[in-house]
Amino acid sequence: MTSHNPLSPKERTRLAIQHRAVDHLPTQVNYTHSMGVKMAEHFQVPAQSLPDMLGNHLLRLDLNYEPVQAQDGKIRFDWWGVGWSTETEGYWPLVSPLAEIDEIDELDRWTWPDPEAITLLDAASQIIDQDTGRHFITPNFGFALFERAWSLRGFEKLNIDLALNPDYVNELLGRITDIQVALAKRFLQLGVDGGYFGDDYGAQKGMLFSPRTWRMLIKPHLKRMFAVFREAGLPVILHSDGDIAQILPDLVEIGLTVLNPIQPEVLDFQWLKSTFGGRLAFYGGVSTQTVLPLGTPSEVKSAARGAIQTLAGEGTGLVIAPSHRLTSDIPLANVEALLEVFTEMEGSG
Repeated sequence: MTSHNPLSPKERTRLAIQHRAVDHLPTQVNYTHSMGVKMAEHFQVPAQSLPDMLGNHLLRLDLNYEPVQAQDGKIRFDWWGVGWSTETEGYWPLVSPLAEIDEIDELDRWTWPDPEAITLLDAASQIIDQDTGRHFITPNFGFALFERAWSLRGFEKLNIDLALNPDYVNELLGRITDIQVALAKRFLQLGVDGGYFGDDYGAQKGMLFSPRTWRMLIKPHLKRMFAVFREAGLPVILHSDGDIAQILPDLVEIGLTVLNPIQPEVLDFQWLKSTFGGRLAFYGGVSTQTVLPLGTPSEVKSAARGAIQTLAGEGTGLVIAPSHRLTSDIPLANVEALLEVFTEMEGSG
């Protein structure tokens, strides 16, 4: 396959994550709102044109709802009722609505969001129609399961529950899963290209809790979510931060096809490729923890080329990207350096 007949971003991504031949690797650059403003100004493009200017291949769909904001503007409430800080580029929950609901039978006291609400996918449907099949489109199930549970309950309380009240956790996870599965089925009817889930289980070294706990409480529910897409013959992408090496075989077993973020500080690229190269595709590879914010443009280029060589030596099986969203502390010269590597790659395809 040559660059004389370039693939569409959608087809290139679809083939690459199936480990099939592509003209060049698909690319993706996600970013925070603050960094988006900086990049749009730097590259002199409208904010809405930035994804195309960056060459993004993937497009994620969110729910259509009107977020409620606190009077002082410092807290924004999501569809689930969790209140998030508006004063950080990261994710920092300030209001957890289930913090005082301590018993299983009390969970019925809370008003759960309705996944069948009529207008919930209106914006998603419109985006799909406007895209006309150009990008690889997935629903955005960020904070999908464990993260959704602790955002609703509070991180400390949920982790105490894991140890002292696992039946409560299992019930909570089951209710979350029921809602996510209902949403996934609706997204599937819209014609999405796969599933995208975000759920972090790892720290910089090791997991946040034991693999046994994950297998007992989280794995069965996650499998139900994955199954909506896998049974339709579609791939599943999971963004899961940290060192989750111990449960990667389990994730493959329940249907994971693409792993993100592929962060070099926590997962060894050579080990990933030799152990899972035929069974997993990879998405990420260029660190937003070290090289992008702290390195030189030359070091960024070297890191990107190294990730491509190690994770996609055959020229496929990888969506090359920063490991996480670009934040506003990353020098724009380093963004330019990464884009230069993407351009080089396209030229040699």
